Amino acid sequence: MLIRKFAGIDIGSNAMRLLIMNVYKDENKWFFNKSALVRAPVRLGKDSFANQIITEETLDLMTHAMKSYYHLMQTYQVVSYKACGTSALREAANRDYIVEEIFKRTGLKIDIIDGKEEADIIYKTQIDRIVESNKSYLFVDVGGGSTELTYYHDKKVIQAKSFKIGSVRLLNNLVEKSEWESLKEWCKKNFINKKDLILVGSGGNINTLFKKSKQELGTSLKYKYIQEFKEELAAMTMDERIRKYEFNTDRADVIVPALSIYEKIMKYMDGKEIFVPKIGLADGLVQMALEEYLLNEKNRSSTIRI
Repeated sequence: MLIRKFAGIDIGSNAMRLLIMNVYKDENKWFFNKSALVRAPVRLGKDSFANQIITEETLDLMTHAMKSYYHLMQTYQVVSYKACGTSALREAANRDYIVEEIFKRTGLKIDIIDGKEEADIIYKTQIDRIVESNKSYLFVDVGGGSTELTYYHDKKVIQAKSFKIGSVRLLNNLVEKSEWESLKEWCKKNFINKKDLILVGSGGNINTLFKKSKQELGTSLKYKYIQEFKEELAAMTMDERIRKYEFNTDRADVIVPALSIYEKIMKYMDGKEIFVPKIGLADGLVQMALEEYLLNEKNRSSTIRI
């Protein structure tokens, strides 16, 4: 059995993540097993959402993270990778400069994706193992800068929408009231009579909450649990959150606004529970890296190395 390693780099608004996975094929089916996951607390959204640019200081932090990711991928013998920037990077006025500088300094190429592409990458690569035929699902991905909603029925995308509502943006009071109204109207208009709709959540904050709940994978988080946990955290200081729940500092401040976004969406939908399969953009990027590798392999005789 030939096992190769592929990587995905998610350059988000609140952090940068490198996911390395062992990938192999058995009886015409692909299998993915996590080999390494590294998270760097580089908050691009702090610059981009407030000042519309990524500062040189933040660029230096990005460079350090990407250099370390390059060396880790070399150490793990990764054969192909995919790196993508989301809301904070795509909204920065100097995004082209940032992408060029990272390539010059590290040799790593970054693609900037829009909200629809982000939702597609997250879910299309995972959809077969999560959803069932003849059922309806609303995937809710809350990031630092945006929230992506994707409606599936019978394993097909029916609608998808991205809103400029995210944990970092909300933390810094940068979410417009009209954006909340648009989100509410979209939910009410499209899902008011869909009582059988299954909610599925992704993103670092709801994954963290699910881990803290100590529930078994495949079970759901109840609306009341999310609401009560959010209220408990909101009443705490940052230090108290870190001491009691062992949050990283860059998680301790954004988890309350993130949970408030999930809470509002569930309220708009009259949703009583949300399932958390613990998937994310990096998982989809690994799948894309594999697909690109296989496509290139058909057209060449030598193996790509990063």
